[in-house]
Amino acid sequence: MRFETPAGPNAVDRSTVVGRPVRRIDGPRKVTGTAPYAYERHDVVADPAYGWIVGATIARGRVVRVDAAAARAAPGVLAVLTTLERDALPPGLRTTLPLFGGAQVRHYHQAVALVVAETFEAARAAAHLVAAEYEAASPRCDLAAEAAGAEPVADRDGPDYPAVDRIGDFEAAFAAAPVRLDAHYSTPDQTHAMMEPHATTAAWTDGRLTVWTSAQVIAWHRGSLAQALGLPKEDVRVESPFIGGGFGSKLLVRADALLAALGAAAVGRPVKVALQRPLIANHGTRRAGTIQRIRLGATRDGRLTAIGHQSVNGNLAGAFAEAAVAPTRLLYGAPNRDLSMRLATLDLAEGNDMRAPGEAPGLMALEIAMDELAETLGIDPVALRILNDTQVDPRKPGRRFSERHLVECLRVGADRFGWARRNPVPGAVRDGRWLVGMGMAAGFRLNLPFPSGARIRLARDGRLTVETDMTDIGTGTSTILAQTAAEMMGVPVEAVTVRLGDSDFPEAAGSGGQFGANNATSGLYAACLKLREAVAARLGFDAGAAEFAGGAVTAGTRSVPLAEAAKDGPLVGEDRITYGDLDKDYVQATFGAQFAEVAVNRFTGETRVRRMLAAIDAGRVLNPLTARSQVIGAMTMGVGAALMEALAVDKRHGFFVNHDLGGYEVPVHADIPHQEVIFLDHPDAVSSPMKAKGIGEIGLCGVAAAVANAVYNATGIRVRDYPVTLDKMLDRMPGAA
Repeated sequence: MRFETPAGPNAVDRSTVVGRPVRRIDGPRKVTGTAPYAYERHDVVADPAYGWIVGATIARGRVVRVDAAAARAAPGVLAVLTTLERDALPPGLRTTLPLFGGAQVRHYHQAVALVVAETFEAARAAAHLVAAEYEAASPRCDLAAEAAGAEPVADRDGPDYPAVDRIGDFEAAFAAAPVRLDAHYSTPDQTHAMMEPHATTAAWTDGRLTVWTSAQVIAWHRGSLAQALGLPKEDVRVESPFIGGGFGSKLLVRADALLAALGAAAVGRPVKVALQRPLIANHGTRRAGTIQRIRLGATRDGRLTAIGHQSVNGNLAGAFAEAAVAPTRLLYGAPNRDLSMRLATLDLAEGNDMRAPGEAPGLMALEIAMDELAETLGIDPVALRILNDTQVDPRKPGRRFSERHLVECLRVGADRFGWARRNPVPGAVRDGRWLVGMGMAAGFRLNLPFPSGARIRLARDGRLTVETDMTDIGTGTSTILAQTAAEMMGVPVEAVTVRLGDSDFPEAAGSGGQFGANNATSGLYAACLKLREAVAARLGFDAGAAEFAGGAVTAGTRSVPLAEAAKDGPLVGEDRITYGDLDKDYVQATFGAQFAEVAVNRFTGETRVRRMLAAIDAGRVLNPLTARSQVIGAMTMGVGAALMEALAVDKRHGFFVNHDLGGYEVPVHADIPHQEVIFLDHPDAVSSPMKAKGIGEIGLCGVAAAVANAVYNATGIRVRDYPVTLDKMLDRMPGAA
């Protein structure tokens, strides 16, 4: 099915199942511990061996020698694979570095060996016997120090935007603006901190490889493994039915999958490999830190005349740049713009996708800058954002937003949160030893149309089975797919079985970039249309006139049970959604308004978030229960980004010191207060036949800035370098008297 024109009325509009708060169908397996994760696939292989990865202890240089003799002689060891025994294997999709092979070292904990043994404990013990010798060079790992040499770089995911993106005459407009802001902001390196590590069980059968792994996008992993191993894609099978969190870290193949496959080939039996937690930070991908300069020029009544946003990012040479300027392109109207990104070369683990790449760190800066401008102007921060709303792409005014309800988000959110009660004077509100403040920020994230396929089968008993290689990273994908099938075929959700995460199933969009739900359900919508046609043909109905509802197919006065169509054998519908050029005429995006109230201890500088609210505009909400869970999870992540999350770099040796869940701070239950989520009801006919858009990332966009702005309102202290920790405030705290 090719989606080339905006959707008209269709079966999903009935909203008898889609759009309802259905509990997650995989929930019982999750809470009873019967959902099998990648490292726990005891049901698929017998007598597996265990692998332990040895990481480099330098960040830059060469491996000269690997002495594995003692490790190979250790009890229970079956094999030791070393990086010097093979050429560098080709990098995977959207990545820069080979995951194994060759002598060059480009970041700390790069894999230099794999020890395979009879038991996990034996592999771990023997790994300490592997001795690697290096020729080390001084690592480049200080973004501030390397920023001067940063080179212009274009946005990987925005090919229509140049590295230096200018509209009008920014310099003249900024110089002439009656009110100006010119400030620098920084965001740190962050790690995804998901609970389940990267893990893989690998096995070979007759030259074909099967991996049971933790993968957000099955097709990307399959293609990357096939390329690295020199196999036809058809000889690689990837299964990932359950995933314990990813946040972007599992979009791309990591060394666990590749080395498990190599280890299994070496020892002739299945091998399990999990990335040790330190390797997740230092070998896995990360959100790369940024240094951002924002300049805003405005009239005295608050209309923006000039926006300048420059971002410097640090990453491996030739790697991905965190597109912090991305939201600035489209969030506010202004006739004169100067946006650019530069990339400095650092010898740290590869920076790549992390929840809302670009928008999350970009809005952390832009939305503080807007707060600062509002204060300078003496205008309410909500009112300033409403005043500068735009309904068109500032670069291409003929390209309108398909559905843009940011102003409604701002107004509804402000009203529900009680924003009118906010005292605009910083430090004016006290509650005992606590200084109390409110902050807000706008949120923006593009909607991404990706091709996605599915298969649906009607059995003789009337049950439906959905098959797609789509994954569920804890977001409720299984449930919304079941709801889609139930809506389209007119049966209850309980009559639908959903099978996910197997490359033998039709290729889907995968989970990430908040593109999963809308595209995967649209692919299933297309497959359901095929099944409806097959059912109608077998029952003698006109598919276009037949109604599928209440477990029956009805046209005029004739009604036949759906199961009747399969009495002579199952029927199957299979199709995929692809997209035309609607993006050329419309900007598809999601919007949000984030509000936070915080209290800051006036003696210690300790910050506590007291309450939060998000108003979200994301098209049709497929399941408000699972959607709310997505947003409150994103809001929680935003609190972490605001107040605590940062990877600390050892600049002498080029590694992240706090590389485990004990040293890398993330919010816990005690840090998170009441969270309220409001969804606007504006189905987007341009996005897909489902008229939905993504939710997983818009809930994060703007959260950190809302918290930082609340801290300023509480204390009068403006912290422009995240996270907003007490050491950055203590010497500036208002007098305790």
